[in-house]
Amino acid sequence: MLKFPIFMDAQSTTPCDPRVVEAMMPYFTEKFGHPASRNHPFGWEAEAAVDRARGQIARLIGARDPKEIVFTSGGTESINLALKGIAEMYREKGNHIVTTVIEQRAGIDVAKRLERQGLEVTYVPVQPDGLIDVAEIEKAITPRTILISVMFANNEIGTIQDIAAIGRLAKSRGVIFHTDATQAAGKTPIDVEAMGIDLLSCTAHLVHGPKGAGALYVRRKGPRVRLTPLIDGGGHERGMRSGTLAVPLIVGFGRAAEICREEMADEAARIGKLRDRLQDMILSSVDECFLNGHPDRRLPNNLNVSFAYVEGESVLMGLNKETALSSGSACTSATLEPSYVIAALGASAELAHSSIRFSLHRFNTEEEVEYVGQRTIEVVKRLREMSPLYELAKEGVDLKSIKWKAD
Repeated sequence: MLKFPIFMDAQSTTPCDPRVVEAMMPYFTEKFGHPASRNHPFGWEAEAAVDRARGQIARLIGARDPKEIVFTSGGTESINLALKGIAEMYREKGNHIVTTVIEQRAGIDVAKRLERQGLEVTYVPVQPDGLIDVAEIEKAITPRTILISVMFANNEIGTIQDIAAIGRLAKSRGVIFHTDATQAAGKTPIDVEAMGIDLLSCTAHLVHGPKGAGALYVRRKGPRVRLTPLIDGGGHERGMRSGTLAVPLIVGFGRAAEICREEMADEAARIGKLRDRLQDMILSSVDECFLNGHPDRRLPNNLNVSFAYVEGESVLMGLNKETALSSGSACTSATLEPSYVIAALGASAELAHSSIRFSLHRFNTEEEVEYVGQRTIEVVKRLREMSPLYELAKEGVDLKSIKWKAD
Protein backbone atom coordinates (compact mmCIF):
# COMPACT_ATOMS: atom_id res chain seq x y z
CA MET A 1 0.00 0.00 0.00
CA LEU A 2 1.61 3.26 -1.13
CA LYS A 3 1.68 6.16 1.29
CA PHE A 4 1.80 9.68 -0.20
CA PRO A 5 3.76 11.83 -0.65
CA ILE A 6 6.69 9.53 -1.49
CA PHE A 7 10.01 10.95 -0.28
CA MET A 8 12.84 10.75 -2.83
CA ASP A 9 14.83 13.81 -1.80
CA ALA A 10 17.20 11.99 0.55
CA GLN A 11 20.21 14.11 -0.41
CA SER A 12 18.49 17.03 1.32
CA THR A 13 17.70 15.05 4.48
CA THR A 14 16.58 11.60 5.63
CA PRO A 15 13.96 10.30 8.03
CA CYS A 16 15.32 9.33 11.44
CA ASP A 17 15.74 5.56 11.81
CA PRO A 18 13.48 4.31 14.67
CA ARG A 19 16.58 2.61 16.18
CA VAL A 20 18.26 6.03 16.32
CA VAL A 21 15.23 7.63 18.01
CA GLU A 22 15.17 4.80 20.56
CA ALA A 23 18.86 5.38 21.42
CA MET A 24 18.29 9.14 21.83
CA MET A 25 15.17 9.12 24.00
CA PRO A 26 16.73 8.52 27.47
CA TYR A 27 19.10 11.47 26.96
CA PHE A 28 16.16 13.89 26.75
CA THR A 29 14.71 12.80 30.10
CA GLU A 30 16.50 10.74 32.75
CA LYS A 31 20.07 10.98 31.35
CA PHE A 32 20.06 14.74 30.93
CA GLY A 33 23.48 15.64 32.39
CA HIS A 34 26.00 18.10 30.95
CA PRO A 35 29.01 16.18 29.57
CA ALA A 36 31.40 18.84 30.93
CA SER A 37 30.06 18.39 34.49
CA ARG A 38 32.86 16.19 35.79
CA ASN A 39 31.92 16.13 39.49
CA HIS A 40 28.76 14.00 39.53
CA PRO A 41 27.23 10.89 37.89
CA PHE A 42 24.87 12.82 35.58
CA GLY A 43 27.84 14.47 33.89
CA TRP A 44 29.88 11.24 33.76
CA GLU A 45 26.98 9.43 32.11
CA ALA A 46 26.57 12.13 29.47
CA GLU A 47 30.31 12.28 28.81
CA ALA A 48 30.46 8.49 28.41
CA ALA A 49 27.60 8.63 25.89
CA VAL A 50 29.36 11.35 23.87
CA ASP A 51 32.63 9.38 23.93
CA ARG A 52 30.80 6.26 22.73
CA ALA A 53 29.35 8.26 19.80
CA ARG A 54 32.83 9.57 18.97
CA GLY A 55 34.02 5.99 18.69
CA GLN A 56 31.08 4.96 16.50
CA ILE A 57 31.70 7.82 14.05
CA ALA A 58 35.49 7.26 14.10
CA ARG A 59 34.97 3.60 13.12
CA LEU A 60 32.67 4.56 10.24
CA ILE A 61 35.36 6.73 8.62
CA GLY A 62 38.46 4.72 9.63
CA ALA A 63 39.85 7.23 12.15
CA ARG A 64 42.46 5.79 14.54
CA ASP A 65 41.50 7.86 17.58
CA PRO A 66 37.94 8.83 18.66
CA LYS A 67 39.42 12.10 20.00
CA GLU A 68 39.89 13.14 16.36
CA ILE A 69 36.10 13.62 16.12
CA VAL A 70 34.98 17.19 16.97
CA PHE A 71 31.21 17.65 17.31
CA THR A 72 29.47 20.60 15.60
CA SER A 73 25.90 21.62 14.78
CA GLY A 74 26.04 20.07 11.28
CA GLY A 75 27.89 19.81 7.99
CA THR A 76 27.82 23.54 7.27
CA GLU A 77 29.52 24.39 10.56
CA SER A 78 32.05 21.58 10.07
CA ILE A 79 33.00 22.96 6.63
CA ASN A 80 33.23 26.51 8.03
CA LEU A 81 35.44 25.34 10.91
CA ALA A 82 37.74 23.40 8.56
CA LEU A 83 38.24 26.12 5.94
CA LYS A 84 38.23 29.22 8.15
CA GLY A 85 40.11 27.46 10.94
CA ILE A 86 42.94 26.43 8.60
CA ALA A 87 43.03 29.82 6.83
CA GLU A 88 43.51 31.59 10.18
CA MET A 89 45.90 29.08 11.79
CA TYR A 90 48.24 28.75 8.80
CA ARG A 91 48.08 32.29 7.41
CA GLU A 92 51.78 32.89 8.07
CA LYS A 93 52.64 29.79 6.06
CA GLY A 94 50.48 30.69 3.05
CA ASN A 95 47.33 32.31 1.71
CA HIS A 96 46.19 29.98 -1.08
CA ILE A 97 43.41 27.36 -1.11
CA VAL A 98 42.53 24.92 -3.91
CA THR A 99 38.91 23.77 -4.21
CA THR A 100 36.46 22.86 -7.01
CA VAL A 101 33.65 24.54 -8.92
CA ILE A 102 31.09 21.92 -7.77
CA GLU A 103 31.45 22.12 -3.98
CA GLN A 104 28.17 22.55 -2.10
CA ARG A 105 27.15 26.09 -1.17
CA ALA A 106 28.78 25.91 2.27
CA GLY A 107 32.15 25.23 0.65
CA ILE A 108 31.78 27.78 -2.17
CA ASP A 109 30.42 30.54 0.07
CA VAL A 110 33.16 30.09 2.69
CA ALA A 111 35.78 30.22 -0.09
CA LYS A 112 34.23 33.45 -1.41
CA ARG A 113 34.34 34.99 2.08
CA LEU A 114 38.01 34.01 2.46
CA GLU A 115 38.72 35.66 -0.91
CA ARG A 116 37.13 38.87 0.37
CA GLN A 117 39.47 38.63 3.36
CA GLY A 118 42.51 38.51 1.10
CA LEU A 119 43.10 34.79 0.53
CA GLU A 120 43.58 33.42 -2.97
CA VAL A 121 41.31 30.57 -4.04
CA THR A 122 41.66 28.42 -7.17
CA TYR A 123 38.43 26.74 -8.31
CA VAL A 124 39.41 23.63 -10.29
CA PRO A 125 36.99 22.71 -13.13
CA VAL A 126 35.40 19.29 -13.58
CA GLN A 127 35.13 17.01 -16.59
CA PRO A 128 31.73 16.42 -18.28
CA ASP A 129 31.13 13.36 -16.06
CA GLY A 130 31.71 15.42 -12.90
CA LEU A 131 35.10 13.90 -12.09
CA ILE A 132 38.06 16.12 -11.25
CA ASP A 133 41.34 15.54 -13.07
CA VAL A 134 43.85 15.23 -10.23
CA ALA A 135 46.48 16.75 -12.54
CA GLU A 136 44.40 19.98 -12.53
CA ILE A 137 44.68 20.12 -8.73
CA GLU A 138 48.42 19.51 -8.96
CA LYS A 139 48.79 22.36 -11.48
CA ALA A 140 46.93 24.70 -9.12
CA ILE A 141 49.23 24.10 -6.11
CA THR A 142 51.73 26.88 -5.35
CA PRO A 143 54.36 27.31 -2.59
CA ARG A 144 51.68 29.37 -0.73
CA THR A 145 48.99 26.63 -0.83
CA ILE A 146 47.86 25.65 2.68
CA LEU A 147 44.70 23.64 1.94
CA ILE A 148 43.07 21.45 -0.72
CA SER A 149 39.31 21.05 -0.18
CA VAL A 150 37.41 18.63 -2.44
CA MET A 151 33.99 17.14 -1.76
CA PHE A 152 33.95 13.34 -1.55
CA ALA A 153 30.64 12.89 -3.39
CA ASN A 154 28.58 15.60 -5.02
CA ASN A 155 25.22 16.58 -3.52
CA GLU A 156 23.47 16.93 -6.91
CA ILE A 157 25.01 14.40 -9.30
CA GLY A 158 26.45 11.94 -6.76
CA THR A 159 29.83 11.69 -8.53
CA ILE A 160 32.48 10.19 -6.21
CA GLN A 161 35.95 11.71 -6.61
CA ASP A 162 39.25 9.81 -6.49
CA ILE A 163 39.85 10.95 -2.94
CA ALA A 164 42.79 8.59 -2.31
CA ALA A 165 44.67 10.05 -5.31
CA ILE A 166 44.04 13.60 -4.07
CA GLY A 167 45.17 12.55 -0.59
CA ARG A 168 48.43 11.15 -1.99
CA LEU A 169 49.03 14.36 -3.94
CA ALA A 170 48.37 16.52 -0.85
CA LYS A 171 50.76 14.42 1.25
CA SER A 172 53.51 14.59 -1.40
CA ARG A 173 53.26 18.38 -1.46
CA GLY A 174 52.86 18.89 2.29
CA VAL A 175 49.39 20.44 1.92
CA ILE A 176 46.48 19.79 4.33
CA PHE A 177 43.56 17.95 2.68
CA HIS A 178 39.90 18.50 3.65
CA THR A 179 36.97 16.62 2.18
CA ASP A 180 33.28 17.44 2.55
CA ALA A 181 31.85 13.94 3.07
CA THR A 182 28.36 15.04 4.13
CA GLN A 183 26.84 13.07 1.23
CA ALA A 184 29.33 10.18 1.20
CA ALA A 185 29.61 9.14 4.85
CA GLY A 186 27.53 6.04 5.53
CA LYS A 187 26.85 5.40 1.83
CA THR A 188 30.27 4.53 0.43
CA PRO A 189 33.41 3.21 2.19
CA ILE A 190 35.66 5.90 3.72
CA ASP A 191 39.06 5.36 5.32
CA VAL A 192 40.72 8.61 6.38
CA GLU A 193 44.02 6.81 7.02
CA ALA A 194 44.22 4.93 3.71
CA MET A 195 42.94 7.94 1.75
CA GLY A 196 45.26 10.53 3.32
CA ILE A 197 42.41 12.74 4.57
CA ASP A 198 43.38 15.33 7.21
CA LEU A 199 39.97 16.94 7.78
CA LEU A 200 36.53 15.46 7.02
CA SER A 201 33.09 17.08 7.43
CA CYS A 202 29.97 14.95 7.98
CA THR A 203 26.46 15.31 9.35
CA ALA A 204 23.86 13.13 11.11
CA HIS A 205 20.69 14.03 9.22
CA LEU A 206 21.89 12.53 5.92
CA VAL A 207 22.48 9.09 7.48
CA HIS A 208 19.04 8.65 9.12
CA GLY A 209 20.16 10.54 12.23
CA PRO A 210 18.78 13.77 13.74
CA LYS A 211 19.18 17.29 12.37
CA GLY A 212 21.44 19.57 14.41
CA ALA A 213 24.47 17.30 14.90
CA GLY A 214 27.57 17.20 12.73
CA ALA A 215 31.22 16.31 13.10
CA LEU A 216 34.63 17.33 11.86
CA TYR A 217 37.42 14.77 11.80
CA VAL A 218 40.72 16.51 12.65
CA ARG A 219 43.90 14.44 12.19
CA ARG A 220 46.06 14.30 15.34
CA LYS A 221 49.30 13.00 13.87
CA GLY A 222 51.06 12.55 10.53
CA PRO A 223 50.51 15.58 10.29
CA ARG A 224 48.93 17.04 13.41
CA VAL A 225 46.33 19.49 12.11
CA ARG A 226 45.65 22.63 14.11
CA LEU A 227 42.60 24.87 13.79
CA THR A 228 41.66 28.32 15.03
CA PRO A 229 38.16 27.92 16.55
CA LEU A 230 35.17 29.83 15.19
CA ILE A 231 33.37 29.80 18.54
CA ASP A 232 35.10 30.77 21.80
CA GLY A 233 33.82 29.78 25.22
CA GLY A 234 34.50 27.03 27.73
CA GLY A 235 37.15 25.23 25.70
CA HIS A 236 34.93 22.24 24.88
CA GLU A 237 35.94 19.79 22.10
CA ARG A 238 39.67 20.21 22.80
CA GLY A 239 39.30 23.97 22.36
CA MET A 240 38.14 23.66 18.76
CA ARG A 241 34.41 24.17 19.28
CA SER A 242 33.09 25.60 22.54
CA GLY A 243 29.47 25.24 23.55
CA THR A 244 27.25 22.76 25.40
CA LEU A 245 27.12 19.55 23.39
CA ALA A 246 23.70 18.39 22.12
CA VAL A 247 24.01 15.03 23.87
CA PRO A 248 20.77 13.39 22.59
CA LEU A 249 21.56 14.39 19.00
CA ILE A 250 25.17 13.23 19.30
CA VAL A 251 24.00 9.87 20.71
CA GLY A 252 21.67 9.63 17.71
CA PHE A 253 24.50 10.46 15.30
CA GLY A 254 26.65 7.74 16.87
CA ARG A 255 23.90 5.11 16.59
CA ALA A 256 23.17 6.15 12.98
CA ALA A 257 26.89 5.79 12.15
CA GLU A 258 27.00 2.36 13.77
CA ILE A 259 23.99 1.16 11.76
CA CYS A 260 25.58 2.48 8.54
CA ARG A 261 28.84 0.67 9.26
CA GLU A 262 27.03 -2.62 9.87
CA GLU A 263 24.53 -2.39 7.00
CA MET A 264 26.18 -0.15 4.37
CA ALA A 265 27.28 -2.89 1.93
CA ASP A 266 23.87 -4.59 1.79
CA GLU A 267 22.00 -1.28 1.79
CA ALA A 268 24.11 0.16 -1.04
CA ALA A 269 23.44 -2.94 -3.16
CA ARG A 270 19.67 -2.82 -2.53
CA ILE A 271 19.31 0.94 -3.07
CA GLY A 272 21.61 0.80 -6.11
CA LYS A 273 19.27 -1.77 -7.70
CA LEU A 274 16.24 0.44 -7.05
CA ARG A 275 18.07 3.46 -8.49
CA ASP A 276 19.07 1.47 -11.59
CA ARG A 277 15.46 0.36 -12.09
CA LEU A 278 14.27 3.98 -11.88
CA GLN A 279 16.99 5.07 -14.31
CA ASP A 280 16.18 2.31 -16.81
CA MET A 281 12.45 3.09 -16.70
CA ILE A 282 12.94 6.79 -17.39
CA LEU A 283 15.78 6.64 -19.92
CA SER A 284 14.12 3.88 -21.95
CA SER A 285 10.73 5.68 -22.11
CA VAL A 286 11.69 9.34 -22.57
CA ASP A 287 13.76 10.60 -25.51
CA GLU A 288 16.11 13.63 -25.23
CA CYS A 289 16.77 12.61 -21.64
CA PHE A 290 20.33 12.80 -20.26
CA LEU A 291 22.04 11.29 -17.22
CA ASN A 292 24.09 13.88 -15.32
CA GLY A 293 27.33 12.83 -13.63
CA HIS A 294 29.41 9.69 -13.89
CA PRO A 295 27.43 6.56 -14.86
CA ASP A 296 29.34 4.32 -12.41
CA ARG A 297 31.43 6.39 -9.96
CA ARG A 298 28.49 7.81 -8.03
CA LEU A 299 26.50 7.30 -4.88
CA PRO A 300 24.16 4.30 -5.03
CA ASN A 301 21.13 6.40 -4.10
CA ASN A 302 21.58 9.22 -6.65
CA LEU A 303 19.97 9.74 -10.05
CA ASN A 304 20.17 13.14 -11.75
CA VAL A 305 18.51 13.52 -15.15
CA SER A 306 17.94 16.44 -17.53
CA PHE A 307 14.80 16.42 -19.68
CA ALA A 308 15.34 18.60 -22.75
CA TYR A 309 12.52 21.00 -23.73
CA VAL A 310 10.85 21.03 -20.30
CA GLU A 311 11.53 23.12 -17.21
CA GLY A 312 12.68 21.16 -14.17
CA GLU A 313 10.40 23.28 -11.98
CA SER A 314 7.41 22.30 -14.16
CA VAL A 315 8.22 18.61 -13.71
CA LEU A 316 8.44 19.12 -9.94
CA MET A 317 5.11 20.96 -9.90
CA GLY A 318 3.54 18.11 -11.83
CA LEU A 319 4.75 15.62 -9.22
CA ASN A 320 4.98 17.49 -5.92
CA LYS A 321 1.63 16.41 -4.46
CA GLU A 322 2.71 12.77 -4.75
CA THR A 323 6.51 12.83 -4.70
CA ALA A 324 9.18 14.91 -2.97
CA LEU A 325 12.04 15.51 -5.44
CA SER A 326 14.35 18.44 -6.15
CA SER A 327 15.88 20.26 -9.08
CA GLY A 328 19.17 20.83 -7.25
CA SER A 329 20.54 20.98 -3.72
CA ALA A 330 18.42 21.95 -0.73
CA CYS A 331 20.87 24.79 -0.15
CA THR A 332 20.04 26.44 -3.49
CA SER A 333 16.37 25.55 -4.09
CA ALA A 334 15.30 28.93 -2.70
CA THR A 335 16.48 30.45 -5.99
CA LEU A 336 15.34 29.74 -9.54
CA GLU A 337 18.87 29.88 -10.92
CA PRO A 338 19.89 26.90 -13.05
CA SER A 339 22.07 24.38 -11.24
CA TYR A 340 25.68 25.61 -11.17
CA VAL A 341 26.79 21.98 -10.78
CA ILE A 342 25.07 20.85 -14.01
CA ALA A 343 26.33 23.98 -15.78
CA ALA A 344 29.89 23.12 -14.63
CA LEU A 345 29.61 19.83 -16.54
CA GLY A 346 29.33 21.85 -19.74
CA ALA A 347 25.54 21.54 -20.12
CA SER A 348 23.58 24.38 -21.69
CA ALA A 349 21.58 26.72 -19.45
CA GLU A 350 18.40 25.08 -20.83
CA LEU A 351 19.54 21.59 -19.78
CA ALA A 352 20.79 22.89 -16.43
CA HIS A 353 17.27 24.30 -15.89
CA SER A 354 15.69 20.95 -16.75
CA SER A 355 17.56 18.72 -14.30
CA ILE A 356 15.77 16.65 -11.65
CA ARG A 357 17.47 14.88 -8.76
CA PHE A 358 16.00 11.63 -7.46
CA SER A 359 17.69 10.47 -4.25
CA LEU A 360 16.61 7.30 -2.49
CA HIS A 361 16.93 6.22 1.14
CA ARG A 362 16.80 3.22 3.45
CA PHE A 363 13.01 3.04 3.61
CA ASN A 364 12.11 3.40 -0.09
CA THR A 365 10.39 0.38 -1.66
CA GLU A 366 10.21 -1.21 -5.13
CA GLU A 367 6.55 -0.19 -5.31
CA GLU A 368 7.47 3.47 -4.71
CA VAL A 369 10.18 3.37 -7.38
CA GLU A 370 7.76 1.91 -9.95
CA TYR A 371 5.16 4.56 -9.15
CA VAL A 372 7.56 7.52 -9.23
CA GLY A 373 9.18 6.29 -12.45
CA GLN A 374 5.82 5.90 -14.20
CA ARG A 375 4.49 9.27 -13.00
CA THR A 376 7.70 11.05 -14.04
CA ILE A 377 7.39 9.60 -17.56
CA GLU A 378 3.73 10.72 -17.77
CA VAL A 379 4.45 14.26 -16.53
CA VAL A 380 7.42 14.80 -18.87
CA LYS A 381 5.46 13.50 -21.87
CA ARG A 382 2.51 15.75 -21.04
CA LEU A 383 4.76 18.80 -20.74
CA ARG A 384 6.48 17.91 -24.02
CA GLU A 385 3.09 17.81 -25.76
CA MET A 386 2.65 21.44 -24.74
CA SER A 387 6.16 22.47 -25.81
CA PRO A 388 6.49 24.17 -29.22
CA LEU A 389 10.29 23.81 -28.96
CA TYR A 390 10.00 20.04 -28.62
CA GLU A 391 7.65 19.92 -31.62
CA LEU A 392 10.10 21.94 -33.76
CA ALA A 393 13.02 19.77 -32.66
CA LYS A 394 11.11 16.60 -33.57
CA GLU A 395 10.48 18.09 -37.03
CA GLY A 396 14.24 18.41 -37.45
CA VAL A 397 14.46 22.19 -37.04
CA ASP A 398 17.82 23.40 -35.69
CA LEU A 399 16.63 25.54 -32.79
CA LYS A 400 19.96 27.37 -32.60
CA SER A 401 19.50 28.66 -36.16
CA ILE A 402 16.07 30.20 -35.56
CA LYS A 403 15.82 33.99 -35.43
CA TRP A 404 13.17 34.66 -32.81
CA LYS A 405 12.74 38.36 -33.59
CA ALA A 406 13.63 40.82 -36.29
CA ASP A 407 16.93 42.69 -35.89
